[in-house]
Amino acid sequence: SPQLPDGQDLPLPPVILGELGKDPQNPTVCFYGHVDVQPAKKDDGWKTDPYILTEINGNLYGRGATDNKGPVLAWINAVETFRALELISLMFFQAMPVNFKFVIEGMEEAGSLGLEKLLEEEKQRFFCDVDYIVISDNLWLSNKKPALTYGSRGNACFFVEVK
Repeated sequence: SPQLPDGQDLPLPPVILGELGKDPQNPTVCFYGHVDVQPAKKDDGWKTDPYILTEINGNLYGRGATDNKGPVLAWINAVETFRALELISLMFFQAMPVNFKFVIEGMEEAGSLGLEKLLEEEKQRFFCDVDYIVISDNLWLSNKKPALTYGSRGNACFFVEVK
């Protein structure tokens, strides 16, 4: 755990682990995101209080809106919507095609302190059936230009074709 200059230990914030669906016939997708932010002050150039989400001309401004609270909530809202539609889906089509798992942490901006230990401790339990991991830690460069991360704290091998 981190220490203050006087040597006092600070407890790490908990990592949130969540799951929805346990069908062994379906693949399991794990979404990772963080909700901590870099420090900010109004004199850093913010036109509003950075810790109060503010709407201006249809845009939301606030610390963490794009890095990374907004993307975390986008995944949660997408699953929530899919689950709400599942009632209709069950009547006409099929149930959810994948199982969902979530890892939401609060120490990414400080190097994800404690996350590696948790991953090691949970690899035979929570993570044992994960087939795919989606790292949700990106932003859109503009309204028309998404960001594509191609490497992040480890190895990633894939092929991307854009038309």
